Amino acid sequence: MPLEIASFNINGIRARLPRLLEWLDDTRPDIACLQEIKIADEAFPHAPFEERGYNVAVNGQKGFNGVAILSRLPLEDVSRGLPDGEADVEGLGDEGQSRFISAVISTDRGALRVCNLYAPNGNPAPGPKFDYKLRWLERLRRHATALLGREETALYCGDWNVIPQPEDAKHPDEWLGDALFRPESRAAFHRILHLGYTDALRARTDSPDLYTFWDYKGGAWRRNDGIRIDHFLLTPQCADRLIDCRIEKEQRAKEKPSDHVPIRVILDLAPPGNA
Repeated sequence: MPLEIASFNINGIRARLPRLLEWLDDTRPDIACLQEIKIADEAFPHAPFEERGYNVAVNGQKGFNGVAILSRLPLEDVSRGLPDGEADVEGLGDEGQSRFISAVISTDRGALRVCNLYAPNGNPAPGPKFDYKLRWLERLRRHATALLGREETALYCGDWNVIPQPEDAKHPDEWLGDALFRPESRAAFHRILHLGYTDALRARTDSPDLYTFWDYKGGAWRRNDGIRIDHFLLTPQCADRLIDCRIEKEQRAKEKPSDHVPIRVILDLAPPGNA
Protein backbone atom coordinates (compact mmCIF):
# COMPACT_ATOMS: atom_id res chain seq x y z
CA MET A 1 0.00 0.00 0.00
CA PRO A 2 1.20 3.56 -0.70
CA LEU A 3 2.15 6.01 2.01
CA GLU A 4 -0.47 8.62 2.93
CA ILE A 5 0.55 11.92 4.55
CA ALA A 6 -2.04 14.45 5.71
CA SER A 7 -1.67 18.05 6.84
CA PHE A 8 -4.30 19.56 9.15
CA ASN A 9 -4.45 22.93 10.90
CA ILE A 10 -6.68 21.91 13.78
CA ASN A 11 -6.99 25.36 15.41
CA GLY A 12 -6.45 24.16 18.97
CA ILE A 13 -5.97 20.56 20.03
CA ARG A 14 -7.94 20.97 23.25
CA ALA A 15 -10.99 22.27 21.39
CA ARG A 16 -10.68 19.87 18.47
CA LEU A 17 -9.45 16.61 20.01
CA PRO A 18 -12.71 14.62 19.51
CA ARG A 19 -12.88 15.68 15.84
CA LEU A 20 -9.19 14.94 15.34
CA LEU A 21 -9.45 11.43 16.79
CA GLU A 22 -12.58 10.76 14.77
CA TRP A 23 -10.76 11.84 11.62
CA LEU A 24 -7.75 9.64 12.41
CA ASP A 25 -10.02 6.64 13.03
CA ASP A 26 -11.99 7.22 9.84
CA THR A 27 -9.17 8.02 7.41
CA ARG A 28 -6.08 6.44 9.03
CA PRO A 29 -3.25 8.49 7.50
CA ASP A 30 0.20 6.97 7.91
CA ILE A 31 1.53 10.40 8.88
CA ALA A 32 -0.45 13.38 10.13
CA CYS A 33 1.14 16.82 10.34
CA LEU A 34 -0.76 19.16 12.65
CA GLN A 35 -0.55 22.93 12.90
CA GLU A 36 -1.82 25.49 15.38
CA ILE A 37 -2.01 22.95 18.19
CA LYS A 38 -1.90 25.81 20.74
CA ILE A 39 -0.48 23.74 23.57
CA ALA A 40 2.89 23.39 25.31
CA ASP A 41 4.96 20.26 24.74
CA GLU A 42 4.48 18.95 28.26
CA ALA A 43 0.68 19.30 28.04
CA PHE A 44 0.26 17.60 24.67
CA PRO A 45 -2.13 14.59 24.96
CA HIS A 46 0.17 11.82 23.74
CA ALA A 47 -1.90 8.90 25.04
CA PRO A 48 -4.86 8.82 22.59
CA PHE A 49 -2.50 9.01 19.61
CA GLU A 50 -0.09 6.38 20.93
CA GLU A 51 -3.07 4.11 21.62
CA ARG A 52 -3.85 4.38 17.91
CA GLY A 53 -0.33 3.37 16.96
CA TYR A 54 1.18 6.78 16.31
CA ASN A 55 4.62 8.00 17.31
CA VAL A 56 4.46 11.66 18.33
CA ALA A 57 6.86 14.59 17.94
CA VAL A 58 5.80 18.04 19.14
CA ASN A 59 7.07 21.60 18.92
CA GLY A 60 4.40 23.31 20.99
CA GLN A 61 3.63 26.65 22.56
CA LYS A 62 1.06 27.52 25.21
CA GLY A 63 -2.00 29.13 23.69
CA PHE A 64 -0.51 29.93 20.27
CA ASN A 65 1.05 28.39 17.19
CA GLY A 66 2.60 24.93 17.63
CA VAL A 67 3.16 22.00 15.26
CA ALA A 68 3.27 18.23 15.66
CA ILE A 69 3.94 15.09 13.61
CA LEU A 70 2.06 11.83 14.19
CA SER A 71 3.49 8.79 12.42
CA ARG A 72 2.72 5.09 12.38
CA LEU A 73 6.37 4.60 11.46
CA PRO A 74 9.30 5.53 13.72
CA LEU A 75 10.36 9.18 13.64
CA GLU A 76 14.07 9.78 13.16
CA ASP A 77 16.26 12.90 13.06
CA VAL A 78 13.56 15.09 14.62
CA SER A 79 14.38 18.81 14.42
CA ARG A 80 12.38 21.62 16.02
CA GLY A 81 12.53 25.11 14.57
CA LEU A 82 14.31 26.29 11.45
CA PRO A 83 17.94 25.27 11.98
CA ASP A 84 19.52 28.58 11.00
CA GLY A 85 20.30 29.83 14.47
CA GLU A 86 18.00 32.84 14.18
CA ALA A 87 15.51 33.60 16.95
CA ASP A 88 11.96 32.86 15.80
CA VAL A 89 10.39 36.02 17.24
CA GLU A 90 8.43 38.94 15.81
CA GLY A 91 10.27 41.62 17.73
CA LEU A 92 12.41 42.47 20.72
CA GLY A 93 11.05 40.94 23.91
CA ASP A 94 8.77 38.45 22.16
CA GLU A 95 8.76 34.84 23.20
CA GLY A 96 9.89 32.28 20.66
CA GLN A 97 7.25 31.01 18.24
CA SER A 98 6.87 27.31 17.53
CA ARG A 99 6.30 27.12 13.79
CA PHE A 100 8.42 24.31 12.34
CA ILE A 101 9.23 20.66 12.95
CA SER A 102 10.80 18.04 10.70
CA ALA A 103 11.52 14.34 10.88
CA VAL A 104 12.70 11.45 8.72
CA ILE A 105 10.53 8.38 8.15
CA SER A 106 12.06 5.22 6.71
CA THR A 107 10.09 3.23 4.15
CA ASP A 108 10.83 0.14 2.12
CA ARG A 109 11.90 2.40 -0.78
CA GLY A 110 14.09 4.82 1.10
CA ALA A 111 13.70 7.64 3.56
CA LEU A 112 11.19 10.48 3.43
CA ARG A 113 11.88 13.80 5.14
CA VAL A 114 8.70 15.54 6.32
CA CYS A 115 8.85 19.27 7.13
CA ASN A 116 5.73 20.56 8.87
CA LEU A 117 5.22 24.32 9.11
CA TYR A 118 2.84 27.00 10.33
CA ALA A 119 3.84 30.24 8.64
CA PRO A 120 3.02 33.63 10.20
CA ASN A 121 -0.27 35.24 9.24
CA GLY A 122 1.26 38.69 8.81
CA ASN A 123 -1.76 40.90 9.40
CA PRO A 124 -2.16 43.81 9.69
CA ALA A 125 -0.16 44.62 6.58
CA PRO A 126 1.93 46.61 6.14
CA GLY A 127 3.45 46.60 9.59
CA PRO A 128 5.80 44.69 11.91
CA LYS A 129 3.81 41.44 11.73
CA PHE A 130 3.96 41.52 7.94
CA ASP A 131 7.69 42.22 8.01
CA TYR A 132 8.11 39.20 10.30
CA LYS A 133 6.11 37.03 7.91
CA LEU A 134 8.36 37.97 5.00
CA ARG A 135 11.53 37.40 7.04
CA TRP A 136 10.26 33.99 8.12
CA LEU A 137 9.42 32.96 4.56
CA GLU A 138 12.88 34.07 3.43
CA ARG A 139 14.41 31.89 6.15
CA LEU A 140 12.25 29.02 4.89
CA ARG A 141 13.47 29.67 1.34
CA ARG A 142 17.07 29.31 2.49
CA HIS A 143 16.16 26.05 4.24
CA ALA A 144 14.38 24.79 1.11
CA THR A 145 17.40 25.69 -1.04
CA ALA A 146 19.72 23.67 1.18
CA LEU A 147 17.33 20.73 1.26
CA LEU A 148 17.18 20.61 -2.54
CA GLY A 149 20.94 20.42 -2.62
CA ARG A 150 20.82 17.19 -0.61
CA GLU A 151 18.65 15.56 -3.31
CA GLU A 152 16.39 13.94 -0.72
CA THR A 153 12.89 12.61 -1.08
CA ALA A 154 11.28 15.32 1.02
CA LEU A 155 8.24 17.54 1.35
CA TYR A 156 7.05 20.69 3.07
CA CYS A 157 3.46 20.76 4.26
CA GLY A 158 1.28 22.86 6.49
CA ASP A 159 -0.51 26.16 6.76
CA TRP A 160 1.54 28.56 4.64
CA ASN A 161 -0.87 31.49 5.14
CA VAL A 162 -0.40 32.37 1.46
CA ILE A 163 -3.00 32.37 -1.31
CA PRO A 164 -0.73 31.62 -4.28
CA GLN A 165 -2.97 32.63 -7.19
CA PRO A 166 -6.31 34.40 -7.76
CA GLU A 167 -7.96 31.04 -8.53
CA ASP A 168 -7.11 29.96 -4.97
CA ALA A 169 -9.76 32.31 -3.54
CA LYS A 170 -13.48 32.45 -4.21
CA HIS A 171 -13.36 36.26 -4.22
CA PRO A 172 -9.72 37.27 -4.74
CA ASP A 173 -10.61 40.96 -4.96
CA GLU A 174 -11.68 40.86 -1.31
CA TRP A 175 -8.17 39.74 -0.27
CA LEU A 176 -6.11 42.34 -2.12
CA GLY A 177 -4.91 44.18 0.99
CA ASP A 178 -4.59 41.11 3.17
CA ALA A 179 -1.17 39.72 4.14
CA LEU A 180 -2.19 36.32 2.76
CA PHE A 181 -2.60 37.69 -0.77
CA ARG A 182 -0.35 40.71 -0.95
CA PRO A 183 2.15 40.56 -3.84
CA GLU A 184 5.08 40.28 -1.43
CA SER A 185 3.63 37.14 0.21
CA ARG A 186 2.80 35.50 -3.09
CA ALA A 187 6.26 36.31 -4.43
CA ALA A 188 7.88 34.78 -1.34
CA PHE A 189 5.88 31.58 -1.83
CA HIS A 190 6.74 31.40 -5.52
CA ARG A 191 10.43 31.97 -4.85
CA ILE A 192 10.35 28.72 -2.88
CA LEU A 193 8.19 26.89 -5.41
CA HIS A 194 10.37 27.97 -8.33
CA LEU A 195 13.50 26.57 -6.74
CA GLY A 196 12.30 23.27 -8.19
CA TYR A 197 9.44 22.22 -5.92
CA THR A 198 6.07 20.84 -7.02
CA ASP A 199 2.75 22.11 -5.68
CA ALA A 200 1.19 18.68 -5.17
CA LEU A 201 -2.44 19.71 -5.59
CA ARG A 202 -1.85 21.74 -8.74
CA ALA A 203 0.22 18.90 -10.17
CA ARG A 204 -2.90 16.76 -10.01
CA THR A 205 -5.64 19.22 -10.97
CA ASP A 206 -6.28 22.77 -12.17
CA SER A 207 -9.92 22.68 -11.05
CA PRO A 208 -11.35 25.84 -9.47
CA ASP A 209 -13.08 26.10 -6.08
CA LEU A 210 -10.48 24.01 -4.24
CA TYR A 211 -10.11 25.56 -0.81
CA THR A 212 -8.69 24.52 2.56
CA PHE A 213 -9.98 27.36 4.76
CA TRP A 214 -13.36 28.98 5.36
CA ASP A 215 -13.77 31.73 7.96
CA TYR A 216 -16.19 31.07 10.79
CA LYS A 217 -17.79 34.47 10.11
CA GLY A 218 -20.28 35.64 7.53
CA GLY A 219 -21.52 32.24 6.42
CA ALA A 220 -18.31 31.62 4.49
CA TRP A 221 -18.69 27.83 4.62
CA ARG A 222 -22.32 27.91 3.50
CA ARG A 223 -21.39 30.15 0.55
CA ASN A 224 -18.17 28.21 -0.20
CA ASP A 225 -16.30 31.49 0.23
CA GLY A 226 -12.96 29.81 0.82
CA ILE A 227 -9.26 30.16 0.16
CA ARG A 228 -6.42 27.68 -0.42
CA ILE A 229 -3.60 28.33 2.06
CA ASP A 230 -2.60 24.79 3.12
CA HIS A 231 -0.07 23.31 0.71
CA PHE A 232 2.26 20.40 -0.01
CA LEU A 233 5.50 21.31 -1.81
CA LEU A 234 7.54 18.31 -2.96
CA THR A 235 11.18 17.95 -3.94
CA PRO A 236 11.73 16.47 -7.43
CA GLN A 237 12.55 13.10 -5.85
CA CYS A 238 9.28 13.21 -3.92
CA ALA A 239 7.24 14.52 -6.86
CA ASP A 240 8.34 11.46 -8.83
CA ARG A 241 6.52 9.39 -6.18
CA LEU A 242 3.29 11.41 -6.19
CA ILE A 243 0.17 9.36 -6.82
CA ASP A 244 -2.53 11.80 -5.75
CA CYS A 245 -3.34 14.88 -3.67
CA ARG A 246 -6.78 15.72 -2.37
CA ILE A 247 -8.55 18.11 -0.01
CA GLU A 248 -10.85 16.56 2.58
CA LYS A 249 -13.53 19.23 2.35
CA GLU A 250 -16.15 17.12 4.11
CA GLN A 251 -14.39 17.64 7.44
CA ARG A 252 -15.56 21.29 7.52
CA ALA A 253 -19.19 20.11 7.84
CA LYS A 254 -18.50 18.21 11.07
CA GLU A 255 -19.62 19.42 14.48
CA LYS A 256 -17.27 22.04 16.00
CA PRO A 257 -14.81 21.87 13.09
CA SER A 258 -11.54 23.65 12.55
CA ASP A 259 -11.72 26.53 10.09
CA HIS A 260 -9.23 24.52 7.99
CA VAL A 261 -9.65 21.05 6.47
CA PRO A 262 -7.02 18.38 5.91
CA ILE A 263 -5.10 18.07 2.68
CA ARG A 264 -3.50 14.72 1.86
CA VAL A 265 -0.84 13.37 -0.49
CA ILE A 266 -0.45 9.74 -1.48
CA LEU A 267 3.06 8.65 -2.37
CA ASP A 268 4.48 5.53 -3.96
CA LEU A 269 6.50 4.83 -0.82
CA ALA A 270 5.09 1.74 0.82
CA PRO A 271 5.74 1.35 4.56
CA PRO A 272 7.95 -1.61 5.50
CA GLY A 273 6.05 -4.87 5.27
CA ASN A 274 3.52 -3.53 2.74
CA ALA A 275 5.57 -3.85 -0.44
